[in-house]
Formats: sequence, structure tokens, C-alpha cells
Amino acid sequence: MPIPKAELHVHIEGTLEPELAFRLAERNDVSLPFRSIIELRKAYSFDSLQSFLDLYYQMMQVLRTEQDFEDLAAAYLARAARQGVRHAEIFFDPQAHSERGIPIDRVINGLSRALQAAAERHGMTTQLILCFLRHLPQHAAVATLREAEPHLDRISGVGLDSSELGHPPEKFRDAFAMARDLGLRCVAHAGEEGPADYIRAALDELNVERIDHGVRCLDDGALVARLRREQIPLTVCPLSNVRLRVVDDLAQHPLRTMLAEGLLVTINSDDPAYFGGYVEDNFTAVRDALGLGEEDIRTLARNSFHASFLTAEQRSRYLAEVDAYRFS
Repeated sequence: MPIPKAELHVHIEGTLEPELAFRLAERNDVSLPFRSIIELRKAYSFDSLQSFLDLYYQMMQVLRTEQDFEDLAAAYLARAARQGVRHAEIFFDPQAHSERGIPIDRVINGLSRALQAAAERHGMTTQLILCFLRHLPQHAAVATLREAEPHLDRISGVGLDSSELGHPPEKFRDAFAMARDLGLRCVAHAGEEGPADYIRAALDELNVERIDHGVRCLDDGALVARLRREQIPLTVCPLSNVRLRVVDDLAQHPLRTMLAEGLLVTINSDDPAYFGGYVEDNFTAVRDALGLGEEDIRTLARNSFHASFLTAEQRSRYLAEVDAYRFS
């Protein structure tokens, strides 16, 4: 069994495997622009974040009913459990569905059923994080949050994803202030394709508690010092970074440098169906490419729980599992 870990950066829509996509397309009478699973997998060759997003949003067309969203989440959770995930904080993109006429309650109800079942089926704890699409205007984010208010008992936080360049964090200052007033935790994608200044803006303008990606922080020594001093978590996604050309090769990934700098860095899968691996696959890939040792892997696993929104009691229990783990 892989080392126990938390996954804090996974987009549930990005776990849509081709096999499930074709099953849902048949169920919902949706025509896909691909003749086979093999042809669809061949489309997973991206030269930028935007080229991925174009396919990502296109494939969402198969998600229509509560059962579709439940099946999607249940498939991810079963796979994650086999990869050692004990706790998952899962992103979802309601605006991408509401634009297609899918109401937010249908999305949340379906996802929530799968999350509730995960405790019994897999012994996992889970949380949902609602993400705003940053290429849309702030008023759309605020409207989405208003629609989500009846469901806040099932949502732990808000995030910010989609196209980063040209959409700085401060664009969503009011939406994040509203989320904090509602008692939600706040995270944001920053410093993936965007500059290090976007990380600083997410911290100062949005008051986020965690930075998703954040690899560009190394471009700014003062920012690195701040992240180390304040132990602000960074949810890094190595295989995603390679697929989206953030780095050319996994052997060049800055993860080892980030660890050496004393940053609270975690490993995650992002959109695993599209990027070639789930969270343990990312752990294995960086271990081999960067020559990480067993204690590096244990540190990354411990970091994942420290960076989570678990209660102190839950965190202590999971950390004890990490400490007791024995590598084969």
C-alpha cells in the first residue's frame, strides 16, 4: 500500500477518464467529436494551459445528471483510495456546468453522495471546494456563490482556477471577501503560468490560506522567504507541469529546490485523467526523476496533512499513520 497522504489539488472534472466519458455520452445521448477511446487519448497532447482547457470544457458536455456527477466522483475516490489517499479536498467548477444549463444543486447533490459514501467504502475523509473560473467576470463568481449558499454545509472553501495569464487575483477581491464572510476557507491557483507577483497578490488581495501550483515563487527570493516564514502551503502538480509545458522535463522540476528552501510543498494530481497519473503516480515519478529518498517522501506526505483543512484531531491521526508507515 502506498504511503498515506492527502490530496489537496484535484479537479473532479479532470478525473473524467475516456472510458467513463464514452459511457456517459451514450447514457445522455451526447455526440463526442472522437470515434474511440484511443483517438480521444491522442488528443491529450497540450502545448499550454489553454490548449488543455479547451478539451477539458469540451468533455464536460457528457456530465448532465446527478448520477453522472456521483459516478465521476465515486470513480476518482476509489482510485485515490488505492493510491493511499486518506483525505481529499476536491475542486469543482459549477460555472462550467451552469453555462450549459446544469444547475448547481444537481452538481453538488451528485458529488456529495459519492463523498458521503467514501467514508464507509474507503475510510476516507473528504471536502468540496467551489472554484471560480477566472476568465469570467467577478460578478459571475459572486452570482455563483449566491447560488451555492443553500449548500454551504457541504462546501468547505472557494478556489480560483482556469486561464491564469491576464486574470490577476485582485480581479476577484470582492468575491473572496464575500466567501470569507460566509465562513469559507480560501485558496487560489497562482504562479503556474502567471508570474510570482500573482502569488503575492493572491495572499495580499484575496487573503488565501493556500496557493495552488506556486512553482513560479522561485523567481522571487523575497516571496520565497515569506512563504517559508509563514509556512504557506503550495499544492504542486508535477506531471501536470510537464504536460502543460510549465517545465520541459520532470528532471528539471523545481520540487527538490522548493523542499530545500523549507517550503510547505505538497504533491497532487491536478487533472489526472488528462495528465498521465494520479497522486501516487506523481509521487513515484518525482521520486525517480529527482532522486528523492524515503524521508523526502515522508516529508511530502506529512506536508499534505499539515496543509489540509482537517481538524487538529483528524490531522494528528493521519500524521501518526504517516509516521508508522514502513517502506517496502
